[in-house]
Amino acid sequence: MTRFTIAALMGTSALTLVQAATAQEAFDLDTIIVSGSLTPVEAGRSGASVEVIEDENLSRRDTTVIQRLTRLPGVSATSNGGLGALSTVQVRGLPARYVSVRYNGIDVADPSGTQNQFNFGGLTPLSVDRIEVLKGSQSALYGSEAIAGLIDVTSYRPEKLGFSGEVLTEAGSNETYQGALNLGHKTERGQLAFTYAHTESDGISNRSSDTEKDGFDQDMVVLYGDYAVSDSLKLGATAFYRNGDTEYDLSRTDSAGLISSEEIGARVFAEFETGPVTHTLSYAHYEIDRDDPQSPFTIAFDGERKTLAYLLSAELGARTTLNGGVEYTEESYATAPGTSPFASPAARGSEDNTAVNVELLHQVTPDFDISAALRHDDNSSFGGKTTGRIAAIWRPADDLAIRALIGTGYRAPSLYERFGQYGVATLRPEESRSFELGVEKTFGDLGFVEATLFYTEIDDLIDFDGASTACGNPFPGCYNQIPGTTTAKGIELAGEYGLTDTATVYGNYTYTDAETNGARLTRTPKHDLVLGLRNDFTTRFSAEIDLRRVADVEPSPFAPAGHKVGDYTLVGVGMTYEVTDRAQAYLRVENLFNEDYETAGGFNQPGRTAFVGLRASF
Repeated sequence: MTRFTIAALMGTSALTLVQAATAQEAFDLDTIIVSGSLTPVEAGRSGASVEVIEDENLSRRDTTVIQRLTRLPGVSATSNGGLGALSTVQVRGLPARYVSVRYNGIDVADPSGTQNQFNFGGLTPLSVDRIEVLKGSQSALYGSEAIAGLIDVTSYRPEKLGFSGEVLTEAGSNETYQGALNLGHKTERGQLAFTYAHTESDGISNRSSDTEKDGFDQDMVVLYGDYAVSDSLKLGATAFYRNGDTEYDLSRTDSAGLISSEEIGARVFAEFETGPVTHTLSYAHYEIDRDDPQSPFTIAFDGERKTLAYLLSAELGARTTLNGGVEYTEESYATAPGTSPFASPAARGSEDNTAVNVELLHQVTPDFDISAALRHDDNSSFGGKTTGRIAAIWRPADDLAIRALIGTGYRAPSLYERFGQYGVATLRPEESRSFELGVEKTFGDLGFVEATLFYTEIDDLIDFDGASTACGNPFPGCYNQIPGTTTAKGIELAGEYGLTDTATVYGNYTYTDAETNGARLTRTPKHDLVLGLRNDFTTRFSAEIDLRRVADVEPSPFAPAGHKVGDYTLVGVGMTYEVTDRAQAYLRVENLFNEDYETAGGFNQPGRTAFVGLRASF
């Protein structure tokens, strides 16, 4: 064990480190977890490992959502530059293609990408009210891609009856300006919510080989509403529209690249009751169009997903719930070639998938809950796949909880991996097995400490094989099933403790050992440490400082000479002043000591930046 590991573990124990920046109370039975089962459950009765970010001050803490996510145990990220640049998350050492992402219940993974994954680069806290991060193989609940887990994002909702809202505005380094307007109306029978958010920035030079800045401009509109027509029927709908322009460097010698993207998502649902059974019928639509007119290879990417789902939930007595449902999904994608002689040819592909799943939740005793889930997917391209999950939580004492989960998962080959220029239509899904064991101890209202062991292995890997000719190209190089097994194992430690009535110390540490056939997974930190201290100096003035230390990262083999992928330390400082009971002014400084580092070889990360903002509610 390295000196860094030993020191980190000692620091974790001594300071009772925390789940940084989450508002999760230790197995609080009143906290509702949306993603841990097919229907919402109380946190203290869920055996799944779920991190919850639910903070009314979410927007004042970070410029992007991905910055907040990387403060959670087991979550890291890579980015090809600053605000707006391609950015993806890793959960417990596994890349973004193994992480499912939903926004207001809509699957927002890009069907036109090389792999189905979500780009977090332009997602800012302005359009987010709550985030849940569900870890471990969750295909039994959410199907393909959920091998490492699920990130569930929810937009603004009004909290009080009547009309309410809030205004947020912020300005800072690199000519960055952000603003948002949230409006809501809530009654005893329903609610309406509206969000408009705008972000613009001159940015930084994303590519490390030049100094030309790469700007970003984005608008996002979100609508949500639900209404109880009667005591047994509720109707609801949500929709969002996001468009943005992201500058990037076409090459080391050409900085003229500009990607314009447009995303549309919508979901309608009806919930109705027939005796002890609740039925939910929903339809979701998502499409994304990305245009890259200067690219010599591919100038347009179009992806679409349609999902029709039915879910029932039946109370089989006071201690047992049975959930089950059917889901039908269609996905398609298309690309348009550039004008270069080396341009990728036009490509398109589609598939459909029908899934049936069932879940049983049972309270064995008042202190012991267990759940079991099973799902079968029937895909038009590769046939059937069955996955399962068993989770349990035992509370032997009021201040102690023990969780365990074992599950299987799969990742279907993406449309590009099957039908693109380098695709092979006969690829099989990847398969996974994972388990975790966790324990959490609380100290009344003072804090908590927890530890979680995790292990995941993946077979039938899909990767680019430079020697394969299976895709029929005149030159070698195709996607292929790669022999071997990927394993990701480690431990997450977290804790929080109130030093005084006004000061709280928090932090977390994650050790991750991720490899394929003995070769380390690239861009995955082996050691990831977060430490922080927040204090309320007066009833109106508070401040916070946090430190994140990342160490032992394996760079990609494609990283250029002189890259800066490796160890780094980031320090952030924030201060908040309550101007009135309904208005807050804040200041934050990110990367206080101007650390020069990269998470993807050859792409810069922002240096020291400062932002001031105002948040007012009404």
